[in-house]
Amino acid sequence: MKQLDWASPVVLTTLQLDESANLSQLEAKLNRFLESKRNKNDPEIITVGLKPFGEKYLNSTFVNGKPEEGRRVYVKIFTGVAIFILIIACINFMNLATARSVKRAKEVGVRKVIGSSRFSLIGQFFGESTLLSFFALMLSMLLIQLLLPSFNSLTGKQIASPFTVSSYWVVLIGLMLATGFVAGSYPALYLSSLKPVRILKGTLRFTNPSIWFRKGLVVFQFALSIALLIATVVISNQTYFVQNKNLGYDRDNLIYLTLEGEFIPKYSLFKERAMKMPGVVMVDRSSEAPHAMGFVVDENDGLKNTDTGDDAIKWEGKEKNASVGFKPASVGFDFVKIMNLKVAEGRDFSKSFATDSADAFMINEEAVKQMGMKDPIGKWISAWNKKGHVIGILKDYHTNTMREPIKPLIIDVKEYEVFGVIIVRLEPGKTKEALASVEKVCKEINPNYPFAFQFLDQEYDKLYRNEKVITKLTNTFAVLGMVISCLGLLGLVMFAAEQRTKEIGIRKVLGATVANIVNLLSKEFLSLVLISFLIAAPIAGYFMYQWLEGFAYKIELSWWIFALAGAAAITIALITVSVQAIQSAVVNPVKSLKVE
Repeated sequence: MKQLDWASPVVLTTLQLDESANLSQLEAKLNRFLESKRNKNDPEIITVGLKPFGEKYLNSTFVNGKPEEGRRVYVKIFTGVAIFILIIACINFMNLATARSVKRAKEVGVRKVIGSSRFSLIGQFFGESTLLSFFALMLSMLLIQLLLPSFNSLTGKQIASPFTVSSYWVVLIGLMLATGFVAGSYPALYLSSLKPVRILKGTLRFTNPSIWFRKGLVVFQFALSIALLIATVVISNQTYFVQNKNLGYDRDNLIYLTLEGEFIPKYSLFKERAMKMPGVVMVDRSSEAPHAMGFVVDENDGLKNTDTGDDAIKWEGKEKNASVGFKPASVGFDFVKIMNLKVAEGRDFSKSFATDSADAFMINEEAVKQMGMKDPIGKWISAWNKKGHVIGILKDYHTNTMREPIKPLIIDVKEYEVFGVIIVRLEPGKTKEALASVEKVCKEINPNYPFAFQFLDQEYDKLYRNEKVITKLTNTFAVLGMVISCLGLLGLVMFAAEQRTKEIGIRKVLGATVANIVNLLSKEFLSLVLISFLIAAPIAGYFMYQWLEGFAYKIELSWWIFALAGAAAITIALITVSVQAIQSAVVNPVKSLKVE
């Protein structure tokens, strides 16, 4: 009798629990049960973890039965980005409010003279910022309703606004009040502290600490925006890289169909008839779709040959403690040809050799490397009750996403396996005609099942759907962050120009040109952007390096990525500063010198 394997990690199991069930207690009972069934000679301990089914989407990755971050990490990332953009907007409000503070200062002076307390003035400014925050909330809700269909189309989701959920409104109102408080804090506390005598005498001047505080806010804004720009460039380039990298096989003009129904006993008939149809180049089969081929089987993973007690996979010259994680696959005789794979050494499977279906294996270059084989052609391999010889070495090709390194691959011929997929290569430029041909044959041979197929290149692209969505969202956030930061910089330039109105007038009377005035106002603020870049570059570089570590094959963090983001930020800032600087520079000096 075969011994049951209680430790296979390749299957996720769904349980329906009683409403009164305690999740942690049931989890502990299951693990005690598994421990009682564990092979005591196996040092590896497998445990299970239970997770509510509703959380499966966000916690889609499990390690040893325990849910990992999975997609939830992206929720956290974009929540953080949204908070940063909100902070940038609050800083903008502070800077723009301060830029108009000279005019508001006189109002404060008059109110204090007629008896207004500082507390009432603080309440007034907080009330104004909260009211603006309320209007912004109303406008944002309108924009959400207008843009939600486009957002759903971008992300491939069906998200609806939860207007009927009370917690939704609690969060929104709390966010509105917090935004109003943060945005209005500096103007309220600063303007309410001004002395009415100084204000009404027209001697109001801002101290260096307050000026440097506002400059610090601009530096903080632009640092966040430049970091987003760097992230945008890195993510966009990595996404392009993984989607366009040579995989080692030709994924264009390939479709695959699930082997089901009458396809199982009549696969040979389907292949024979389909190959005669117009637009069809070749037909073959595989135990898995080529872009996601095989789970990893390691000699220490508990998958044993229960008939003999030997390891699942052994090979000639195998050292006693050698351990290799193979990706197994069973294919048809024409698999190498239909996929346009390259044979590095030896030969392909062939019906001309009667023994190929019984005792022939092909392995990839990575398998040869990890197995430590020298001159592998002709050496024996034993895999799952089948002992055969290596007839060919395939050049490495990718059987999964770029997040994983190429794994050792071992394939054999099982032309009549009862599961897997049928692969069909179509003639380029005749896709429509070829699909009609394949559909006709499918309906004749397998009429009880719908004609359902997938294009291999499209399915491969789906592996990077998250990266593509992240790229688009990051682009949007980067543009939004830069626009908001430029508004903050504009506020600071406006403030500086208003403070130096008389100076600008005197310089013009003494012969300064518009270019001289623009240079005077611009160089100081461009230096702030440069400081922002020096702060943002190493921080963004660190986080992007950590993100790229999730890919086995990735781009390099080259200097040009940072240079491009820095140049873009400086160019945009220069345009923003120049617009306000030119407006201040062309003002008639007579009007400037008459300013009180």
